[in-house]
Amino acid sequence: MRQRRNSSPLALQAKGSNSGSSARSFAAHAAELAPVSAQRLTVATWNVNGLRARVERVGTWLDAFAPDVVLLQETKCNPEQVPAELFAPRGYTWCAQGAGGRNGVLIASRVGLEPSDDRLVSAAAPASEVDLLTEPRFISATCAGLRVASIYAPHGREVDSPYWHEKLRWYAALRDWSATRLTAADPLIIGGDFNVAPTDDDVWDPAVLAGGTHVSEQERAAFAALTGLGLADAAVALATPEEKAPYTWWDYRNGAFHRGWGMRIDQILVDPRAGRLVASSVDREGRKGASPSDHAALQATIERSAATA
Repeated sequence: MRQRRNSSPLALQAKGSNSGSSARSFAAHAAELAPVSAQRLTVATWNVNGLRARVERVGTWLDAFAPDVVLLQETKCNPEQVPAELFAPRGYTWCAQGAGGRNGVLIASRVGLEPSDDRLVSAAAPASEVDLLTEPRFISATCAGLRVASIYAPHGREVDSPYWHEKLRWYAALRDWSATRLTAADPLIIGGDFNVAPTDDDVWDPAVLAGGTHVSEQERAAFAALTGLGLADAAVALATPEEKAPYTWWDYRNGAFHRGWGMRIDQILVDPRAGRLVASSVDREGRKGASPSDHAALQATIERSAATA
């Protein structure tokens, strides 16, 4: 979400706890998720709200968690402006789409990366003077035999505005692309800032937020059309009745983070063919400190059998 770190993110919020009371040390988390074989793979997504402004934070996060595949959104830089020191020294290759100070998406991988020139297309005419399908909000690549996509869905501005209708058109194009990809041999994983809270459980107060973007019936239906293709929402799949999937975004204003006024608008959607989901977590610690992003990083780990790897 657009609303327009230097604490070290050495603890994760366990899946489902929005209070942060179950934050664990990185050492404990690493021991839990340490690959027992080459068959475990972790995908992380983070709307950094300006990559160049968060170089130190992103670097510290990469060092702490070392996800195999990294999906970033709202990088706000052209590909040639991506800080060179972030990825190559840590064993990552990367590809990016960007347009200066707005939007921008990136994929980095330490398990191989083959960029794709796929783009989202729609036969329908744009719903506003701006064709949001032409903005750098989508990028995909093949990593370790998986097709992964980093997406930054449009905000929508106001319900029933031209930009809101254009958001729905963008979502329809993403659904069409996803449906086609699901017929291909490579399993699909889509991660990013979806700018939709799928259910009332994904917002701090449904009554306060009713009537706004991110929670409208049409936006939720557009998101449900993606999961309806058979993609699993990782955080929800691993949540429990006692611990719902954790928030990933908090407004900068009014002390929202410390009050727990959040929303779950970042997701990782996993094709069941990719493997078995074994863990999902949100880095609440990375949302603390000076000049954080308004989003926290989300990651999911899958266990791949010989048949899926």
